[in-house]
Amino acid sequence: TARALLPGQSLTFVSTCCQNNENFNFEVKIMAYLGLIIDYGVLGLLGIMSIAALSIVIERYLTFRKVQAQQFSDKRLLEYELTKGIHLVATIGSNAPYIGLLGTVLGIMFTFYTMGTQGFIDTSKIMIGLSMALKATAAGLLVAIPSIIFYNLLLRKVKGILLKWEVEHER
Repeated sequence: TARALLPGQSLTFVSTCCQNNENFNFEVKIMAYLGLIIDYGVLGLLGIMSIAALSIVIERYLTFRKVQAQQFSDKRLLEYELTKGIHLVATIGSNAPYIGLLGTVLGIMFTFYTMGTQGFIDTSKIMIGLSMALKATAAGLLVAIPSIIFYNLLLRKVKGILLKWEVEHER
């Protein structure tokens, strides 16, 4: 009988089953690829988001160190220069948990599909499949929490620089 893969199983299993069983269900093969897409697609996207947020934070921090607030005659121009790209860090921080949740939902659906195709299944296999699905939510939170913290730190730094500009230009 054909069986689907649990999250984390490799395609070598699929190709071995295809060679050993001529009646291997095409649907099971598609689900195996879907499992890899869930694992690598969602986690890969979260990894890219994490790198993007970190690079923006570093770039903004370096910009804050070299910007000379007193050279700006208009506060709005200074604020524009200081806040470039900061909204992306907030966007990443607010959307990463949802992308992780999407990976978890897809992983749970994949686990239920596996349970349905195999009929009676061992409880430990179900728990392994569900725990593997939850890794996407954990990864989403690992991206979101630092992003929101860095966003708040950058925003506080912007407010501090703008306040210094106001004090210097009131004289």
